[in-house]
Amino acid sequence: MGRVIRAQRKGAGGIFKSHVTKRKGRAMLRTLDYAEKCGFVRGIVKEIIHDPGRGAPLVKVQFRHLYKFKKITSLFIAAEGMYTGQFIYCGKKAKLMIGNVLPLCSLPEGTVCCNVEEQRGDRGKLARTSGNYVTIVNHINDSKTRIRLPSGSKKIVSSHCRAIIGLVAGGNRNDKPLLKAGRAFYKFKSKRNCWPIVRGVAMNPVDHPHGGGNHQHIGHSSTVRRDAPPGRKVGLIAARRTGRLRGVKKNLTKSNNEI
Repeated sequence: MGRVIRAQRKGAGGIFKSHVTKRKGRAMLRTLDYAEKCGFVRGIVKEIIHDPGRGAPLVKVQFRHLYKFKKITSLFIAAEGMYTGQFIYCGKKAKLMIGNVLPLCSLPEGTVCCNVEEQRGDRGKLARTSGNYVTIVNHINDSKTRIRLPSGSKKIVSSHCRAIIGLVAGGNRNDKPLLKAGRAFYKFKSKRNCWPIVRGVAMNPVDHPHGGGNHQHIGHSSTVRRDAPPGRKVGLIAARRTGRLRGVKKNLTKSNNEI
């Protein structure tokens, strides 16, 4: 048995914990209340800020408290096109405009939105990173809506789940190359300890199952079974297939006339 490998050490946390001390807070929608269920609430964008460790910018939206004489500041994920001084409307009867928060049942098919709730009232879980968006495919009935996720897969969620109109700001962020190691160092310094990544074949046999040998090679199949013990479970885990995807995927569905 060799050393405890990197994958095992990451599970325990320790030096691999996320660096969160300088972050601005959790970016979430308003808590779902009666005003949003039946009407709308108006807020104003006070500031657009950078959040360390996050690619997308955040906006500070100020709302009036519904029952007390005070103001509440919420932290939203910025949609592309939002600006300081903009009025934001949250609720069922809000207009279809960039930055407004509406339930999916109020959005027509084909609408692009972001920070979509997965369960009603969870304050936003889907399409939150820079440049990402969710598309409304169709409304199945009064209670369910089919959406297309950034990965391309489709998902059915409740029609009462809320979303921000528009796509997340900060798109094309990866188009500019980092060019040098110093920029990558500071990029991941604000995220977590996950850079640089040393390859397993570059290690010694005691440090990794792929290590050792006179040439840098794995020396055995890179696939590994699902129930492999920790310390052995590296590489292509329970892979159904390996290699490049080649050719065109054939459509096996037949039309009703052919059946």
